[in-house]
Amino acid sequence: MEKVELEPNVSAQTVGTDEKEVESQDVQPKPAQPAFPEGGLAAWLTVIGGSMVLFCTFGAIQSFGVYQDYYTRIYLAGTSTPSQVSWIGSVQVFLLFALSLPSGKLFDEGYFHPMMISASILYFVSLFLLSLAHSHEYYQIILSQGVAVGIAYGILFIPALSVSSHYFRARRSSAMGVVFAGSSLGGVVYPIMLNQLFNGKAGFVWGVRAAAFLGLFLLVIANLLMRTRLPSRKHRKTTFTPSIRRIVTDVPYMVCALGGFLVFWGLFFPFFYLQLFANLHGVSPNLARYTISILNGASLLGRTIPNFLADIWGTFNVIIPMTVISGCLIFAMFGATSDGALIVFAILYGFFSGGFISLIAPCSASFSVDVGEVGTRIGVTCFIIGFALLTGNPISGALLKPPHYEWQNPILFSSITVLAGAAMLLLSRQLAVKARGTQKL
Repeated sequence: MEKVELEPNVSAQTVGTDEKEVESQDVQPKPAQPAFPEGGLAAWLTVIGGSMVLFCTFGAIQSFGVYQDYYTRIYLAGTSTPSQVSWIGSVQVFLLFALSLPSGKLFDEGYFHPMMISASILYFVSLFLLSLAHSHEYYQIILSQGVAVGIAYGILFIPALSVSSHYFRARRSSAMGVVFAGSSLGGVVYPIMLNQLFNGKAGFVWGVRAAAFLGLFLLVIANLLMRTRLPSRKHRKTTFTPSIRRIVTDVPYMVCALGGFLVFWGLFFPFFYLQLFANLHGVSPNLARYTISILNGASLLGRTIPNFLADIWGTFNVIIPMTVISGCLIFAMFGATSDGALIVFAILYGFFSGGFISLIAPCSASFSVDVGEVGTRIGVTCFIIGFALLTGNPISGALLKPPHYEWQNPILFSSITVLAGAAMLLLSRQLAVKARGTQKL
């Protein structure tokens, strides 16, 4: 194994290496100083700021089911299939994750604030361009909403998530859970707001502009609240340099990333299609408009409670059962054709899928050999996951086979891929247990 010089404020436990591994590498840590604050005003303001960023990025993406339903039935009706419409959201979420690799690298290099400010401006401008897109002009919508907004999301996402790692180690999963909770709140607020505006007097144009102004307001506050604590890599007194080659040849880590790919291939199917599913199955129209909000509201608990448990029991020990249950729950969509059944499904799926979404980043970070590669590790995982999110929902849309809408095809595809991903996460855990000699992973 490659020798690693530890930072003065980073213990052997911090870098995910037990004492035996440290001795085997002949690493002599410098005298330990108080490592991570594990709290404090600056830490929690940064967490709150990160939560605001995820509110209007990942939270907004989880409201795409509203756009999927509105575009399919009204704005792009007759010119675009559900699969073509889903490409808009899929490109957007792909860019959010795929651009995490360069943005994670730039974050580790110390470009946090320039990235956040420039991406915030792009976010606002892109949404305003979307509001100018004409009805039935597919290319205008996919360029503004899919590509431009997606690029802004990709630049904002990983820095806002990773900056909390500057302040927390032992409670890192909990801190990231609070950050991810912002995406759940966004997933509740945006669908309600957009449904009311799209179907009211404001219409599509001012509905999108309202979302743009809300996002700008939150991003300005977030930029004022968030602060980095550790110096950039080039200013640290360490010889450690993040190595992409070392990361992609780390077998347990890559198995984990592959598991994340398979899970995300099917996990977002309900987020994109649940409102359309409800409208086409005779569910009350008023309830149908709130299905995405109910789902995301339940995921608020799913993105916080499991993260607190992960700090106690181990990240893998929590994420694996959450993923298995999520895969099984997708089968329950077959019976979610009444108001009550749909509500129960949305609550349960939101909770358990939210647990996976918020824990995959701490899982990736747990393989880091130095705090300086946390952003890069999470970025590589998100880059791989991005391809699953790019293709998964369009595949599901094609399997629907409109206008007949054969729902059993995408339901089976999504549930099987999520369960296959859970099996890969279990394999990754077993490999890591063998390497580290501990069951708390």
